[in-house]
Amino acid sequence: MIEAKNISKWFDGQRVLYDINAKFDTGKTNLIIGQSGSGKTVFMKCLIGLLTPEEGEILYDGRRFRDLDTVQKRQLRTEIGMLFQGSALFDNETVLGNVMFPLKLFSSMSRAEQLERAHFCIKRVGLENADEKFPSEISGGMQKRVAIARAIALNPKYLFCDEPNSGLDPRTSILIDELLSDITHEYGITTIINTHDMNSVLGIGEHIVFINKGHCDWTGNDKNIFRSKSESLNDFVFASKLFREVKSYLEKEYNDSNN
Repeated sequence: MIEAKNISKWFDGQRVLYDINAKFDTGKTNLIIGQSGSGKTVFMKCLIGLLTPEEGEILYDGRRFRDLDTVQKRQLRTEIGMLFQGSALFDNETVLGNVMFPLKLFSSMSRAEQLERAHFCIKRVGLENADEKFPSEISGGMQKRVAIARAIALNPKYLFCDEPNSGLDPRTSILIDELLSDITHEYGITTIINTHDMNSVLGIGEHIVFINKGHCDWTGNDKNIFRSKSESLNDFVFASKLFREVKSYLEKEYNDSNN
């Protein structure tokens, strides 16, 4: 579990986060959602430790990040996997080389053990026949799966994903969502996904934190989001006609079943 307690952040005298409290459960897909400029990316960077909040604290399974010394922070970082928005693969490395990169850098495994682990991760994301291909030779969806394989190479306790479906078609986005969900449950990872993709919210949103203008306006899941009374959340989630119609239909079904 990762906990954020009373997180506040300023930039150049301007406050961008206001006393945010949130818990992110182990073994669940935890989503952070919000409009562009809402503060959700700043919040995620505070959770990872890339930014230091002026107020509040981040706890990793009870460990206060600000209290850790250099050695302890280095150890914690080996427990974190990161999936970047643009995949961030090395163009001059093969699929295998990309997945092996964190193993070479942070593990004490032998070369044979690194290869075994890398092959396992590549197979886990369904790319066992792409070991020797370069990023330019595979599709965007396959590149994202390589990035996932690299992110789980060190068997992380915590997995952060920044807009994992950015630039992908709807079908591929669903495949990536399902893969992240499966891996989260299979390995008991605390997964936190920063997204504005409503298909992800409704598909894998086991725990959702909605950030609005730097405030945590709502928390819930993909089921009760349709019954939210938060106007700002409803304006964000149900901006499209399709989602408004889905909301109306589900509300009617819910009311009928309780009458």
